[in-house]
Amino acid sequence: MECRRCAACGAAFRPRAQVPQQRYCPMAACQRERRRRWQQIKLQSDADYRANQAQAHRAWAAGRSEYWREYRAKHPAYTDRNRLEQRRRDRHRRAARLAKMDASPSIHSVPSGTYRLVPEAEGDLAKKDAWTVRLTVISTDYEPGGEAGAILQREDVIGRAGPAC
Repeated sequence: MECRRCAACGAAFRPRAQVPQQRYCPMAACQRERRRRWQQIKLQSDADYRANQAQAHRAWAAGRSEYWREYRAKHPAYTDRNRLEQRRRDRHRRAARLAKMDASPSIHSVPSGTYRLVPEAEGDLAKKDAWTVRLTVISTDYEPGGEAGAILQREDVIGRAGPAC
């Protein structure tokens, strides 16, 4: 029989005569990959199979309520990594909630600098006052252990204290 390439590892193998359409070599890892791919396709295409698997998982979890607590106790590195990732996800979620309708998106942000604000309405000719303002962009990436120690300092918001007016 002719040699074929394994669909999982790419190694050459001779298929068994009893399995003419064999696409995976007999290595245990490749057979696991074959079963994993089959199950993935089955879960996507068969609603009954998907419901049965979900019910079996719920039954397994109900009988082993302490499983994850014990797993976390035995694998502290997993717990630490999960904690760090959760903090990152929480920061991202908080940043997404801060969006306001009148806030400029970061792509169109105004660069730091000095600007003159002039009223647009032309009806009130007696008051044509203009304000000169300084705009400073504040970074939103305050990481723990950074310069500000993960806390937005007062000086970051209103600038350094100057002479009293």
